[in-house]
Amino acid sequence: MTQTLEEREAEYGQKMIEIRVRFWTNDIASAKGKIVPKNAWASGIVRIEKNETHGINPSSAEAFNSMMELTGAIETVLIENGIVLHPSKKMRKYWGDGVL
Repeated sequence: MTQTLEEREAEYGQKMIEIRVRFWTNDIASAKGKIVPKNAWASGIVRIEKNETHGINPSSAEAFNSMMELTGAIETVLIENGIVLHPSKKMRKYWGDGVL
């Protein structure tokens, strides 16, 4: 089953799909409004950046509560925004025949 993919011209800076991971830094410092440099909680949010060339208008961000949940949050954001990932050449060695 062969699928035809739509192709578009893309300007520099619009070719990649960008995911942003942000870590919470609140309540680590002893005083309100202060931070401890280079320190953060192992939790936060994942969001996808807007990209008109790819037709991405971000839906809501996905929270994660531990580093173990980070990949799941990334996957959820990708799926919610209709992003399809294709396996790299290196990853293909893990799948049998018939997969891309």
